[in-house]
Amino acid sequence: MSILVTGAAGFIGYHAAAALLARGQTVIGVDSVNDYYDVRLKQARLARLAGPGFRFVHADVSDREAMFALASPEITHVLHLAAQAGVRFSMVDPYAYVGANVMGQVVMLELCRRLPKLAHFTYASSSSVYGLNRELPFEEGARVDTPSSLYAATKRSAELISHAYGHLYGLPQTGLRFFTVYGPWGRPDMAYYGFAEAILTGKPITLYEGGRLKRDFTYIDDIVAGVLGALDRPPAAGEAPLLLNIGNHRSETVTRLVELLESSLQRRAVITEVPRPAADVEETWASVAAIGARTGYVPSTPLEVGIPRFARWFLDFRADAEQVFAPC
Repeated sequence: MSILVTGAAGFIGYHAAAALLARGQTVIGVDSVNDYYDVRLKQARLARLAGPGFRFVHADVSDREAMFALASPEITHVLHLAAQAGVRFSMVDPYAYVGANVMGQVVMLELCRRLPKLAHFTYASSSSVYGLNRELPFEEGARVDTPSSLYAATKRSAELISHAYGHLYGLPQTGLRFFTVYGPWGRPDMAYYGFAEAILTGKPITLYEGGRLKRDFTYIDDIVAGVLGALDRPPAAGEAPLLLNIGNHRSETVTRLVELLESSLQRRAVITEVPRPAADVEETWASVAAIGARTGYVPSTPLEVGIPRFARWFLDFRADAEQVFAPC
Protein backbone atom coordinates (compact mmCIF):
# COMPACT_ATOMS: atom_id res chain seq x y z
CA MET A 1 0.00 0.00 0.00
CA SER A 2 1.36 3.39 -1.05
CA ILE A 3 0.01 6.91 -0.67
CA LEU A 4 0.61 9.41 -3.45
CA VAL A 5 1.11 12.92 -2.08
CA THR A 6 1.23 15.79 -4.55
CA GLY A 7 2.77 19.07 -3.48
CA ALA A 8 5.15 17.10 -1.25
CA ALA A 9 7.72 19.91 -1.32
CA GLY A 10 5.08 22.42 -0.22
CA PHE A 11 4.17 23.50 3.28
CA ILE A 12 1.17 21.28 4.04
CA GLY A 13 2.36 18.53 1.70
CA TYR A 14 5.70 18.24 3.47
CA HIS A 15 4.11 18.00 6.92
CA ALA A 16 1.46 15.52 5.76
CA ALA A 17 4.06 13.32 4.06
CA ALA A 18 6.25 13.40 7.17
CA ALA A 19 3.30 12.36 9.34
CA LEU A 20 2.44 9.48 7.00
CA LEU A 21 6.04 8.29 7.01
CA ALA A 22 6.11 8.52 10.81
CA ARG A 23 3.26 6.05 11.03
CA GLY A 24 5.10 3.61 8.78
CA GLN A 25 3.42 4.19 5.44
CA THR A 26 5.05 4.32 2.02
CA VAL A 27 4.80 7.71 0.34
CA ILE A 28 5.31 8.69 -3.28
CA GLY A 29 5.86 12.44 -3.28
CA VAL A 30 5.23 14.52 -6.39
CA ASP A 31 6.16 18.18 -6.86
CA SER A 32 7.19 20.49 -9.69
CA VAL A 33 9.38 22.53 -7.28
CA ASN A 34 8.45 25.72 -9.12
CA ASP A 35 9.90 29.11 -8.29
CA TYR A 36 6.75 30.82 -6.98
CA TYR A 37 8.86 31.22 -3.84
CA ASP A 38 12.48 30.31 -3.10
CA VAL A 39 13.06 26.73 -4.18
CA ARG A 40 15.71 26.26 -1.49
CA LEU A 41 13.00 26.06 1.14
CA LYS A 42 11.21 23.41 -0.91
CA GLN A 43 14.45 21.49 -1.36
CA ALA A 44 15.13 21.68 2.37
CA ARG A 45 11.71 20.17 3.09
CA LEU A 46 12.34 17.36 0.60
CA ALA A 47 15.72 16.65 2.17
CA ARG A 48 13.99 16.04 5.49
CA LEU A 49 11.62 13.54 3.85
CA ALA A 50 14.37 11.56 2.13
CA GLY A 51 14.82 8.06 3.48
CA PRO A 52 13.16 4.66 3.66
CA GLY A 53 9.56 4.70 2.60
CA PHE A 54 9.75 7.90 0.54
CA ARG A 55 10.14 8.19 -3.22
CA PHE A 56 10.21 11.58 -4.90
CA VAL A 57 8.96 12.27 -8.43
CA HIS A 58 9.79 15.65 -9.94
CA ALA A 59 6.74 16.38 -12.08
CA ASP A 60 3.89 18.80 -12.68
CA VAL A 61 0.40 17.54 -11.84
CA SER A 62 -0.96 19.08 -15.04
CA ASP A 63 1.43 16.89 -17.08
CA ARG A 64 -0.76 13.98 -18.19
CA GLU A 65 2.07 11.77 -19.41
CA ALA A 66 4.09 12.15 -16.21
CA MET A 67 1.10 11.57 -13.94
CA PHE A 68 -0.33 8.60 -15.82
CA ALA A 69 3.11 6.96 -15.67
CA LEU A 70 2.62 6.70 -11.90
CA ALA A 71 -0.51 4.54 -12.21
CA SER A 72 0.07 1.40 -10.18
CA PRO A 73 -1.95 -1.09 -8.11
CA GLU A 74 0.27 -0.26 -5.14
CA ILE A 75 -1.34 3.21 -4.79
CA THR A 76 -4.45 3.00 -2.63
CA HIS A 77 -4.78 6.63 -1.52
CA VAL A 78 -4.07 9.95 -3.24
CA LEU A 79 -3.58 13.14 -1.24
CA HIS A 80 -3.62 15.92 -3.81
CA LEU A 81 -2.20 19.08 -2.25
CA ALA A 82 -0.33 20.55 -5.23
CA ALA A 83 -1.67 23.89 -6.43
CA GLN A 84 -0.72 27.33 -7.58
CA ALA A 85 -1.23 29.19 -4.34
CA GLY A 86 -1.67 32.87 -3.53
CA VAL A 87 -4.73 35.06 -3.95
CA ARG A 88 -3.06 38.24 -5.21
CA PHE A 89 -0.63 36.54 -7.58
CA SER A 90 -3.63 35.20 -9.50
CA MET A 91 -4.06 38.73 -10.83
CA VAL A 92 -0.47 38.63 -12.12
CA ASP A 93 -0.39 35.21 -13.79
CA PRO A 94 -3.93 33.84 -14.16
CA TYR A 95 -2.79 31.14 -16.58
CA ALA A 96 -0.68 29.43 -13.90
CA TYR A 97 -3.80 29.03 -11.76
CA VAL A 98 -5.93 27.53 -14.49
CA GLY A 99 -3.12 25.15 -15.43
CA ALA A 100 -2.28 23.92 -11.94
CA ASN A 101 -5.63 24.15 -10.16
CA VAL A 102 -8.09 23.24 -12.91
CA MET A 103 -6.15 21.13 -15.41
CA GLY A 104 -4.18 19.63 -12.52
CA GLN A 105 -7.43 18.52 -10.88
CA VAL A 106 -8.67 16.89 -14.08
CA VAL A 107 -5.37 15.08 -14.63
CA MET A 108 -5.30 13.79 -11.05
CA LEU A 109 -8.87 12.52 -11.34
CA GLU A 110 -8.02 10.79 -14.59
CA LEU A 111 -5.02 9.23 -12.84
CA CYS A 112 -7.34 8.02 -10.08
CA ARG A 113 -9.50 6.29 -12.70
CA ARG A 114 -6.36 4.32 -13.62
CA LEU A 115 -5.70 3.13 -10.06
CA PRO A 116 -7.42 -0.25 -9.64
CA LYS A 117 -7.13 -0.26 -5.84
CA LEU A 118 -7.97 3.39 -5.15
CA ALA A 119 -9.70 3.73 -1.78
CA HIS A 120 -9.79 7.52 -1.47
CA PHE A 121 -8.89 10.70 -3.35
CA THR A 122 -8.47 13.57 -0.88
CA TYR A 123 -7.69 16.99 -2.29
CA ALA A 124 -7.02 20.55 -1.19
CA SER A 125 -9.66 23.16 -1.73
CA SER A 126 -9.68 26.53 0.04
CA SER A 127 -11.70 28.79 2.29
CA SER A 128 -11.39 31.29 -0.56
CA VAL A 129 -14.33 29.57 -2.26
CA TYR A 130 -16.65 31.36 0.22
CA GLY A 131 -15.67 34.59 -1.52
CA LEU A 132 -17.95 37.50 -0.72
CA ASN A 133 -20.24 35.39 1.47
CA ARG A 134 -20.92 37.31 4.70
CA GLU A 135 -22.62 34.59 6.74
CA LEU A 136 -20.23 33.59 9.53
CA PRO A 137 -18.93 31.14 10.46
CA PHE A 138 -18.54 29.67 6.99
CA GLU A 139 -20.41 26.38 6.71
CA GLU A 140 -20.08 23.84 3.92
CA GLY A 141 -23.66 24.39 2.79
CA ALA A 142 -23.21 28.14 2.30
CA ARG A 143 -23.27 29.82 -1.11
CA VAL A 144 -19.96 29.68 -2.96
CA ASP A 145 -20.87 31.40 -6.22
CA THR A 146 -19.36 34.83 -5.56
CA PRO A 147 -15.56 34.41 -5.70
CA SER A 148 -13.43 37.47 -4.98
CA SER A 149 -10.35 36.22 -6.86
CA LEU A 150 -9.39 33.97 -9.76
CA TYR A 151 -7.64 31.73 -7.26
CA ALA A 152 -10.96 31.18 -5.49
CA ALA A 153 -12.70 30.56 -8.80
CA THR A 154 -10.18 27.87 -9.76
CA LYS A 155 -10.57 26.15 -6.39
CA ARG A 156 -14.35 26.13 -6.71
CA SER A 157 -13.96 24.82 -10.27
CA ALA A 158 -11.89 21.94 -8.91
CA GLU A 159 -14.67 21.10 -6.44
CA LEU A 160 -17.27 21.03 -9.22
CA ILE A 161 -15.06 18.88 -11.43
CA SER A 162 -14.63 16.43 -8.57
CA HIS A 163 -18.37 16.29 -8.04
CA ALA A 164 -18.84 15.42 -11.72
CA TYR A 165 -16.23 12.66 -11.53
CA GLY A 166 -17.86 11.28 -8.42
CA HIS A 167 -21.21 11.17 -10.19
CA LEU A 168 -19.87 9.70 -13.42
CA TYR A 169 -17.30 7.23 -12.14
CA GLY A 170 -18.03 6.71 -8.46
CA LEU A 171 -14.60 7.90 -7.32
CA PRO A 172 -14.48 8.18 -3.50
CA GLN A 173 -13.46 11.78 -2.79
CA THR A 174 -13.08 14.35 -0.05
CA GLY A 175 -12.25 18.02 -0.64
CA LEU A 176 -10.76 19.96 2.26
CA ARG A 177 -11.37 23.69 2.45
CA PHE A 178 -8.22 24.93 4.18
CA PHE A 179 -8.32 28.14 6.14
CA THR A 180 -5.20 30.23 6.86
CA VAL A 181 -2.50 27.69 7.74
CA TYR A 182 0.67 28.75 9.54
CA GLY A 183 3.61 27.22 11.37
CA PRO A 184 7.21 25.98 10.99
CA TRP A 185 8.39 25.32 7.44
CA GLY A 186 5.65 27.64 6.20
CA ARG A 187 5.37 29.56 2.94
CA PRO A 188 7.38 32.81 2.61
CA ASP A 189 4.57 34.40 0.60
CA MET A 190 2.16 34.14 3.55
CA ALA A 191 1.61 37.29 5.60
CA TYR A 192 2.83 35.92 8.93
CA TYR A 193 6.13 34.77 7.40
CA GLY A 194 6.70 38.03 5.54
CA PHE A 195 5.80 39.99 8.67
CA ALA A 196 8.38 38.02 10.69
CA GLU A 197 11.11 38.74 8.17
CA ALA A 198 10.23 42.44 8.02
CA ILE A 199 10.00 42.84 11.80
CA LEU A 200 13.39 41.20 12.26
CA THR A 201 15.07 43.41 9.65
CA GLY A 202 13.32 46.66 10.55
CA LYS A 203 11.41 46.92 7.30
CA PRO A 204 7.81 48.18 7.21
CA ILE A 205 4.90 45.78 7.03
CA THR A 206 1.67 46.58 5.24
CA LEU A 207 -1.60 46.22 7.13
CA TYR A 208 -4.90 46.47 5.29
CA GLU A 209 -7.67 48.43 6.99
CA GLY A 210 -5.45 49.07 9.99
CA GLY A 211 -5.03 45.36 10.67
CA ARG A 212 -8.76 44.93 11.34
CA LEU A 213 -9.13 42.15 8.77
CA LYS A 214 -9.75 38.83 10.50
CA ARG A 215 -8.60 35.34 9.61
CA ASP A 216 -9.13 31.83 10.93
CA PHE A 217 -5.46 31.09 11.62
CA THR A 218 -4.88 27.32 11.90
CA TYR A 219 -1.67 25.73 13.15
CA ILE A 220 -0.04 23.14 10.90
CA ASP A 221 -0.15 20.28 13.44
CA ASP A 222 -3.91 20.66 13.75
CA ILE A 223 -4.24 20.74 9.97
CA VAL A 224 -2.23 17.55 9.53
CA ALA A 225 -4.33 15.75 12.13
CA GLY A 226 -7.45 16.73 10.20
CA VAL A 227 -5.97 15.82 6.82
CA LEU A 228 -4.97 12.33 7.94
CA GLY A 229 -8.28 11.86 9.72
CA ALA A 230 -10.13 12.68 6.51
CA LEU A 231 -7.79 10.59 4.35
CA ASP A 232 -8.46 7.55 6.55
CA ARG A 233 -12.24 7.89 6.25
CA PRO A 234 -13.41 7.77 2.63
CA PRO A 235 -17.06 8.28 1.76
CA ALA A 236 -19.18 5.15 1.86
CA ALA A 237 -19.93 3.33 -1.38
CA GLY A 238 -22.44 5.38 -3.32
CA GLU A 239 -21.95 8.46 -1.12
CA ALA A 240 -21.42 11.75 -2.94
CA PRO A 241 -17.98 13.42 -2.75
CA LEU A 242 -17.47 15.23 0.56
CA LEU A 243 -16.49 18.84 1.16
CA LEU A 244 -15.18 19.67 4.62
CA ASN A 245 -13.86 22.84 6.23
CA ILE A 246 -10.57 22.44 8.06
CA GLY A 247 -9.74 25.42 10.26
CA ASN A 248 -9.40 26.60 13.84
CA HIS A 249 -13.02 27.72 14.39
CA ARG A 250 -11.68 31.02 15.67
CA SER A 251 -11.39 34.34 13.82
CA GLU A 252 -8.68 36.76 14.93
CA THR A 253 -7.44 40.13 13.72
CA VAL A 254 -4.23 40.54 11.78
CA THR A 255 -3.29 43.10 14.44
CA ARG A 256 -3.29 40.31 17.04
CA LEU A 257 -1.03 38.25 14.78
CA VAL A 258 1.43 41.14 14.55
CA GLU A 259 1.39 41.66 18.32
CA LEU A 260 2.29 38.03 18.91
CA LEU A 261 5.08 38.17 16.33
CA GLU A 262 6.47 41.31 17.99
CA SER A 263 6.44 39.59 21.37
CA SER A 264 8.00 36.39 20.05
CA LEU A 265 10.72 38.16 18.05
CA GLN A 266 11.24 40.89 20.68
CA ARG A 267 11.09 43.61 18.04
CA ARG A 268 8.54 46.28 17.19
CA ALA A 269 6.94 46.33 13.78
CA VAL A 270 7.09 49.36 11.49
CA ILE A 271 3.56 49.55 10.14
CA THR A 272 2.16 51.06 6.95
CA GLU A 273 -1.63 51.12 6.57
CA VAL A 274 -3.34 50.91 3.18
CA PRO A 275 -6.88 50.11 1.94
CA ARG A 276 -7.88 46.47 1.49
CA PRO A 277 -7.33 45.05 -2.03
CA ALA A 278 -10.46 43.90 -3.83
CA ALA A 279 -9.24 40.28 -3.83
CA ASP A 280 -9.01 40.14 -0.03
CA VAL A 281 -12.12 39.34 2.01
CA GLU A 282 -12.79 41.03 5.34
CA GLU A 283 -13.04 37.93 7.50
CA THR A 284 -12.78 34.15 7.42
CA TRP A 285 -14.10 31.85 10.13
CA ALA A 286 -14.50 28.10 9.79
CA SER A 287 -17.28 25.96 11.13
CA VAL A 288 -15.54 22.63 11.83
CA ALA A 289 -18.61 20.73 13.03
CA ALA A 290 -18.74 18.51 9.94
CA ILE A 291 -15.11 17.41 9.98
CA GLY A 292 -15.30 17.01 13.74
CA ALA A 293 -18.31 14.71 13.49
CA ARG A 294 -16.67 12.63 10.78
CA THR A 295 -13.09 12.38 12.05
CA GLY A 296 -13.03 13.61 15.64
CA TYR A 297 -11.08 16.67 14.53
CA VAL A 298 -10.62 19.21 17.33
CA PRO A 299 -8.12 22.04 16.70
CA SER A 300 -6.13 22.57 19.88
CA THR A 301 -3.46 25.17 19.11
CA PRO A 302 -4.39 28.81 19.75
CA LEU A 303 -2.51 31.61 18.03
CA GLU A 304 -0.81 32.45 21.34
CA VAL A 305 0.87 29.04 21.25
CA GLY A 306 1.38 28.57 17.53
CA ILE A 307 3.06 31.89 16.72
CA PRO A 308 5.83 31.50 19.33
CA ARG A 309 6.48 28.00 17.95
CA PHE A 310 6.73 29.39 14.44
CA ALA A 311 9.00 32.22 15.63
CA ARG A 312 11.43 29.79 17.30
CA TRP A 313 11.68 27.76 14.11
CA PHE A 314 12.01 30.92 12.01
CA LEU A 315 14.90 32.25 14.06
CA ASP A 316 16.71 28.89 14.07
CA PHE A 317 16.20 28.36 10.35
CA ARG A 318 17.26 31.90 9.50
CA ALA A 319 20.38 31.57 11.66
CA ASP A 320 21.69 28.78 9.48
CA ALA A 321 24.01 30.71 7.17
CA GLU A 322 23.56 28.22 4.35
CA GLN A 323 19.81 28.64 4.27
CA VAL A 324 19.32 32.39 4.74
CA PHE A 325 17.01 33.78 2.10
CA ALA A 326 14.41 36.49 1.97
CA PRO A 327 10.75 35.92 1.03
CA CYS A 328 9.95 36.49 -2.63
